[in-house]
Amino acid sequence: MTEAAPTPAALPPHVLERADVRSAIANHDFGEVFRLARLHGKISYAKIAEAVGYKREHIGKMARPENEGKGVRPRITQHHKIVEVVDGLRIPGHLAGLAPRPWELERRTRASQPEDPSALIAQGGAGLWDVAELLRRTEMSSINSAALESIEQGIDRLARAYPYAAADFLHQRTRSGLQYVTKQLEGRVTLRQHRELLVDAGWLFLLNACVQYDRGQRQAANLSKTAALHIGNETGHGEIKAWAWEIEAWFALTQSRWQDMLSAVEAEHAADQTHSVGVQLYAHKARAAARMGDGRLVRDSLDAGRARLDRLPRPDHPEHHFIIDPDKWDFHEMDAYRLLGDSERAAVHAQSVIRISTGPDGAEISPMRAAEARLTLGVTAARSGEMEEAIGMGTKALDADRRSLPSLLLVANELDKELRSRYPRETATRDFHERILTVMRGATTPELPF
Repeated sequence: MTEAAPTPAALPPHVLERADVRSAIANHDFGEVFRLARLHGKISYAKIAEAVGYKREHIGKMARPENEGKGVRPRITQHHKIVEVVDGLRIPGHLAGLAPRPWELERRTRASQPEDPSALIAQGGAGLWDVAELLRRTEMSSINSAALESIEQGIDRLARAYPYAAADFLHQRTRSGLQYVTKQLEGRVTLRQHRELLVDAGWLFLLNACVQYDRGQRQAANLSKTAALHIGNETGHGEIKAWAWEIEAWFALTQSRWQDMLSAVEAEHAADQTHSVGVQLYAHKARAAARMGDGRLVRDSLDAGRARLDRLPRPDHPEHHFIIDPDKWDFHEMDAYRLLGDSERAAVHAQSVIRISTGPDGAEISPMRAAEARLTLGVTAARSGEMEEAIGMGTKALDADRRSLPSLLLVANELDKELRSRYPRETATRDFHERILTVMRGATTPELPF
């Protein structure tokens, strides 16, 4: 295999090893990377422009120091452009939160073969011993099965902690997991181990996307989701691809992009038809249909999702974020019936959600579901003339420690709309509205790459 030719702007080792360069790469602040490349690597902006496919003037604008007072400098946010910059500057994928790049794998393959196979043949080494030796080298690895199993167990624990663990904790642990897994991909691994590690990275990117979105980091969450979809395509892992589309559907649903949501549902069905993720997609479809006022599509989607759920075995760990448990179906039906205006059914399902989300000791084991159930009860109370009950439920929901901000605010705004349309002159209504605005202002989290 011929190693990919170096680019005119390949960062030399002494530049890649600098802490400020690595920090800029990790934060996807490529303008700063360009500036440091010229400062410490003597790489001109013209060469960088040639390597990454931008005009030289745009590279200069991106590399402008922040303290020049000319406003916020442009940033690269699209996944495919980030990949082009990483490849153009020959930045190892793990430094930017990506899987190893193809040119890294080529380089690794060459490094793992200290002897030229053609030399072996020239020396009469075409016999069985030489074939066996070459095969042995392909099976050599710097990681063992116990370590791979430990990685999978760690990912499983994080996914099972998602319903209740603090978002900041999950964010930090997921980032650490991605850094560890991508570091292992830099070592010597077999083809089987390489795929297993890529799959592990795919699950971590999926979980990272969910946590980032919960924290209000839309841009970073979209990058993580796209990375997971790329890994799913590369490894042929249908379930990872399906969950990536499920996350895209969730993003679209909470941003009121109904057609994009329906397109994501169709893409998921094409990616996978065997796992529980499909149940979640039918639920999203029902919720979108309810928001569009299509009662028939709501019922058809709920029926299809319930039928698919009933064919699946009950999971051993229903709290696992990437396993749809039967108890969550109450949550989806609650949402759909509330949106359709069927307050009676919505309230019944909301009470069930709160009951299921509470452990024997009274502690909430699914606080995010419980918060949205309380908002649903707030909506139904407002519709029936119980303003104080509605605001009380809404306030308790907004006080929850573990929150998925986009989903929570979507339902909170429904309650706010009901209150302001029915009780526009009440001080409590105005206070609740201000409370939501405060939560929205506090939801802005600095955009990080992971």
